Amino acid sequence: MSLADDLANKLAARVIAHVEKTGDDDMIAVMARALGDSSQTLQEAFVTSVRVQRAAIRAERLLRDRIAEFEAKKRTVKSDD
Repeated sequence: MSLADDLANKLAARVIAHVEKTGDDDMIAVMARALGDSSQTLQEAFVTSVRVQRAAIRAERLLRDRIAEFEAKKRTVKSDD
């Protein structure tokens, strides 16, 4: 992995954590613009990393919710026996 990718991944994770904590979705665009002013390569890596990490977060939440639903149904079936 390149230096730009490493830096972008770390920065994206911190920005996503900020957005999740504060609801400040604009921070992603602000950061992307700031990065683009000095490094288009880092900007592109950052935007890609944000997309990938947010997709992974959504997928993890979906999986967690589906597992919880399955476990709840399983408990309901056992209690009916």
